[in-house]
Amino acid sequence: MKLVFGLPKGSLQESTIQLFKRAGWVINASSRSYYPTVNDPELDFILIRAQEISRYTEQQVLDAGLTGLDWIKENRSDVVEVGELNYAKSGRNPVRWVLAVPEDSGIKSAKDLQGKRIATELVQATKDWLAAQGVTAQVEFSWGATEVKAPRLVDAIVELTETGSSLRANKLRIVETLFESRTKLIASKAAWADPAKRAKLENMLLLMQGVLNAETRVGLKMNLPAKALAAVAKQLLALQNPTVSPLSDPAWVAVEVVLEEVVARDLIPKLKRAGATGILEYPLTKLVL
Repeated sequence: MKLVFGLPKGSLQESTIQLFKRAGWVINASSRSYYPTVNDPELDFILIRAQEISRYTEQQVLDAGLTGLDWIKENRSDVVEVGELNYAKSGRNPVRWVLAVPEDSGIKSAKDLQGKRIATELVQATKDWLAAQGVTAQVEFSWGATEVKAPRLVDAIVELTETGSSLRANKLRIVETLFESRTKLIASKAAWADPAKRAKLENMLLLMQGVLNAETRVGLKMNLPAKALAAVAKQLLALQNPTVSPLSDPAWVAVEVVLEEVVARDLIPKLKRAGATGILEYPLTKLVL
C-alpha cells in the first residue's frame, strides 16, 4: 500500500513538517525538490500549494492531503474531511477571512457592498458568501498585495488574517468575518473506501492530534503527605482524576497528573506549601484523548 499525500507548500510547510516529525515521521524536503522523502515506505509525499490540494484530492491525483477549510470551500471540492488539526503558520488560533474597508469608508455591513467592487484571492467563496447575504457585487481575483488596493482600486477586500495587524497597518478596518478556517486532513472518496488507506489516515490523524493535544499540557509528579491528598486533589484540574500510588511509608503517596502548563505554573507553589516534595514537571510529546 502506498498513500500519495499532498503537503502544503508555502506558509504552512515548515510547521507541517515539524508536526509530522513530532508525530514520528521524519521528512526531508530539499529546496529544489517537490518530492520529500520520509521514513515510512507507505507514504509518498508531494509538496503542492494548499490552494490546489483539495482539487487534486477530489480528482484522485492525491489520495489525501492537508489543506485549509477555506480552499475546500473555494474549490467546492467533494472530498472526505477526515479530521481537523488545530494549527496554523504561527500559532494555534484559526485564521479568518474577513471583509475589510478603508477606515473612513462608509461601508458598515455586507448590505453596503451592493454594486461595489471587491478584491480577494478567495473569489468563489466570497461570491457564495455575498449570495447568502442577498448582495450583488463585483468580485475580482487579487494576485497579491490585496491590502493596498482599497480604496483607489476597489471599495473593499476580503483577506486572510490571524491577528488583524497587517490590516490595521494599512489603515483598514474589519467589517465582518466571512468564516474561520483551520487545517483539515482530507482524503479522496476512493482512498477513504480503501480499508488499508483509511486505517493509515486514521492512525496519522490520531498521532498528529496527539502531538497538538500535548503542546499546551505537562505532566506533574510529586510525593505528598497522605493527609493532604483530599485538599490537594481538588486543585489538580486533570483530564480525569490524578493517579495516586502508595509509597513504602504509609504516611505518604505518589501523585501524578496531566494538566495545562499555565495551570502548573500557578499550582506548583501551592503544592509545595501543602507539603508536596520531589515535584517534577515534564513535557509531553503526544497526548491521545
